[in-house]
Amino acid sequence: MKRPGLILFLFLYCVAQLEGQQLPLYSQYLYNKFLINPGVAGSDGYTSINMTAREQWIGYSGAPRTFSVSWQSRLLKQGYKIRQVSHNRNVYRPRTDGKVGHGGYIFNDRNGLVNRTGFQLSYSYHMWVKSNTQLSMGLSFTGYHFKINEKEINFEDPDDPWMNNELRRGIFVPDAAFGVYVLNPSYTFGFSTEQLFGAAGKMGDNAYRNFRMDRHYYMFGTYVFNSGSKNELQPSALLMMSEQLRPQADIGITYIYDQSFWTGLTYRTSGALIGNFGFRYTNIFIGYAFDFTMHEIQRVTYGTHELTLAVKFGDSARKFRWLDRY
Repeated sequence: MKRPGLILFLFLYCVAQLEGQQLPLYSQYLYNKFLINPGVAGSDGYTSINMTAREQWIGYSGAPRTFSVSWQSRLLKQGYKIRQVSHNRNVYRPRTDGKVGHGGYIFNDRNGLVNRTGFQLSYSYHMWVKSNTQLSMGLSFTGYHFKINEKEINFEDPDDPWMNNELRRGIFVPDAAFGVYVLNPSYTFGFSTEQLFGAAGKMGDNAYRNFRMDRHYYMFGTYVFNSGSKNELQPSALLMMSEQLRPQADIGITYIYDQSFWTGLTYRTSGALIGNFGFRYTNIFIGYAFDFTMHEIQRVTYGTHELTLAVKFGDSARKFRWLDRY
């Protein structure tokens, strides 16, 4: 193989065009918006631990596979300090006012020849702009190990100089993300951007230009219609785009019963139908999604499967007047 750098670049470019994303694609983002927006961290007042596993195009060699474990929480009015205002009188004041959220996650994302393993740490700040509307802003730092899977490449010359390329050994890539999130009992809205630094990995020698990680933008919104004391309909939309690839949208509707069971259907403009359902048992949430791709590749795969498991801790009555829907 005389020009492995160029071949790899073309392969990565084709994968990016096919997927429309250089970043992991989720079908159940509504149930863990924190994965695409750092401003969500701690917004609902709970301490949450989420696990997401996604297998895309099962049965197809080199298909994308994503796994992540995340946590998020909020600094609430639980700690107090004592201030002495007179000789025999003490005043107890909260150490925090409940405006700061934090979170993080670890992930592994495999897409063809590319493997990324990394972490993200997030800080968020929450404020009330009206009596029942919360505005949140978040910033996160991301670091990941970017590596090419050499087992998928066959070299004619075992002494090929590309055998020692840094991407074969792996490189560490730092990056950042920013997000804004609006939370209301009836609706939510969010905007975020990932890969702010636009980190680049050099493919081969100087003859091959940098393969850059484009900035990605997400904008989503939901609205809740109450059709009864326990019945709700929630339409939703998510718009995804990058600096190089055309926009892609998810448009869906979800039926929720008693905040304990939900099922929904989503259309993805890139050519997919997504069905999902889930349920809650005490403070445990389980969700499943199946993607049916309306392309030729569906004939040779068993579809795309995504499983979400979450645990939430906290007393809603003690913490906030209302909470985000799950």
